[in-house]
Amino acid sequence: MTFDTLSTSPIPPDIFNNHASEIKTLWAGARGELLKSLENFRLCGKSNNKEKIFSEMTYCLLTPQSKAVYCWAAVGGLKKKGLLFKGDSQKIAAALKKVRFPNNKSRYIMEARTKLPEIMGFLKLENDPVKLRNWLVKNIRGYGFKEASHFLRNVGKGEKLAILDRHILRNLKNFGAIKEIPQAISGKLYLEIEKKFMLFAKRLKIPPAELDLLLWYKETGKVFK
Repeated sequence: MTFDTLSTSPIPPDIFNNHASEIKTLWAGARGELLKSLENFRLCGKSNNKEKIFSEMTYCLLTPQSKAVYCWAAVGGLKKKGLLFKGDSQKIAAALKKVRFPNNKSRYIMEARTKLPEIMGFLKLENDPVKLRNWLVKNIRGYGFKEASHFLRNVGKGEKLAILDRHILRNLKNFGAIKEIPQAISGKLYLEIEKKFMLFAKRLKIPPAELDLLLWYKETGKVFK
């Protein structure tokens, strides 16, 4: 599934037309910032820098049911205290200020840390985002499709994947791409909604990775991870 090969959109024309102009105008104004953010993600992946990549991995482990800005601040706190690579579960959990489920997430961080050499090697050798995501979901505890997609985007490997967080889902519903926001998303449902997101991006003629950041910007007023 790619941006170039997807075809017709299920979005009713009247709903689409009512919102397309608004989105395109917003995109035109924010595109420079969006492209800069995506380039920074690509540079992170190309750097092969263990700390940068594990910081992104940790951040995406923290995000479920927690605010993004708090999660990134928590990663900064772990680095400042020397806990990202050396802290035990108890110390990491204590440092996760304003992050929900700190005990579980601290264990996920420690488990992911032990697999970091394998993760770094896989990222270097594999360029297929779907294969990368499937591997992460299978091998990294705490990662579902959303978290794995988010991490891959943030290291320059997931620009053709959708990060279906609440901001994206709310916009897809408002635009008529989905009928309702699901309470829970299975892997199968995630892929179905991801396809609709890609179709929506195609109709707007906005690359998926830019649309993802743009909808986040629309909701929050800032371009963020």
